[in-house]
Amino acid sequence: MMGAGTMILAIVLLFVLILLASAIKIVKEYERAVIFRLGRVVGARGPGLFFIIPIFEKAVIVDLRTRVLDVPVQETITKDNVPVRVNAVVYFRVIDPVKAVTQVSNYIMATSQIAQTTLRSVIGQAHLDELLSEREKLNLQLQKIIDEATDPWGIKVSTVEIKDVELPSGMQRAMARQAEAERERRARILLAEAEKQAAEKLREAAEIISEHPMALQLRTLQTISDVASDKSNVIVLTLPMEMLKLFKSASEAAVAVKKAFGGDSSKEAKENKSRGEPSDGSES
Repeated sequence: MMGAGTMILAIVLLFVLILLASAIKIVKEYERAVIFRLGRVVGARGPGLFFIIPIFEKAVIVDLRTRVLDVPVQETITKDNVPVRVNAVVYFRVIDPVKAVTQVSNYIMATSQIAQTTLRSVIGQAHLDELLSEREKLNLQLQKIIDEATDPWGIKVSTVEIKDVELPSGMQRAMARQAEAERERRARILLAEAEKQAAEKLREAAEIISEHPMALQLRTLQTISDVASDKSNVIVLTLPMEMLKLFKSASEAAVAVKKAFGGDSSKEAKENKSRGEPSDGSES
């Protein structure tokens, strides 16, 4: 009898210890315990040490740290009918553990699915140029839509980032040709601007030289000095411009004098003929 009583007492003590162990709960600083009492939610507890009523209460532990969700590659078509492959990353955390447990069966899977569908929808409404150049705008739009969709589940989406955009090889070649043509256009514009500025400077220099003829001579002497530095060059000096102008003026004066004297002799011959006087040629 004593042995049987001792065994029953040991079993009872073991059962009590098991109940006490199940009644003691410890959650970490970044965790919360959602308490269900007979199937009803009574709230969230933690962090630290607390007790629950064994058999009647149950604790579900929820992690409050920020989670990183990798959105798999999504194949979609942009608004301008360009097929692309896009993936993204979502940063979210639980701000209401009671809603995260009671409003959705698996909040991680639910957030992943809503992120995938939203990514395809937003990319389908954007042009390819926006997807490549205005990615920050699309990231904010994705974050806003996903955050609004997961708010009833007690989820806060802090950041959404588009990681990579894969284009078809034909589109990549077309974009490379477009970029090359754009660079060529810019180079030609710069060259034309340089030629325009050079022409303006040459015009200004020509105006200055026309006002000061000696400047041309100085420039000629400077050019001769530059060329003479190489002994292999043969320099042929022409007459100065002033001498050419002098010769031209002298020839024009000679022509004018000849015309003047020639006109006077022919006029005198006509007058002698009208008077009946013989000219010098008839006397001989």
